Amino acid sequence: MLKVGLTGGIGAGKTTAAKMFAELGCHVIDADSITRDLFKPGHPVRTLVAAAFGPAVVASDGSIDRKVLGELVFRDEGLRQKLNGIVHPAILQRQKAFLDVASGVDPDGIGMVEAALMVEAGTYKNYDKLVVVITSPEIQRQRLRERTNLTGDEIEARIGAQLPMPEKAKFADYIIDNSGTLEDMRRQVETIYYELRGLELAMGGDSDKRD
Repeated sequence: MLKVGLTGGIGAGKTTAAKMFAELGCHVIDADSITRDLFKPGHPVRTLVAAAFGPAVVASDGSIDRKVLGELVFRDEGLRQKLNGIVHPAILQRQKAFLDVASGVDPDGIGMVEAALMVEAGTYKNYDKLVVVITSPEIQRQRLRERTNLTGDEIEARIGAQLPMPEKAKFADYIIDNSGTLEDMRRQVETIYYELRGLELAMGGDSDKRD
């Protein structure tokens, strides 16, 4: 199975791209959905986060309140690293398990992991190819204003916590520019998908991770 990483800046549209790749037949998992599951009551990661950050981050249903937690960690680099140290190992374990299962079911397929901090954490090296979704800074901020209740300062904090998109793009094997219409994006996704399919078929399912 060809293992592909998918990343991009916040608000760039990587989740939309992931859905398009899934529609074409890729086996896709996203780190955000894993985190939501890890933060549910009863999960050990939820317990560790609650212990580390206090009762203020626990919602009325017992899960971790991601908005409250975000307000804390995006203001403090030390707290953000503390959270990542708790959560990232469990996320990586889930991602590997997903790809192992997908590879068993469809050894000649494409397994794709969507994650925001793949380049920052260095985990992009775990994949054979890396797709990076980018957009203009103006569109990025506009999308975040429209889809969230974040203040201007909170938006800037979240953008500042990630590597700038031009820097992420330097690590990419494929770049999707999501500054236009959904149709433009879909065409780019389809082009990349068929290139990845051709690469997987040429390698006969025996792919190697990047150096």
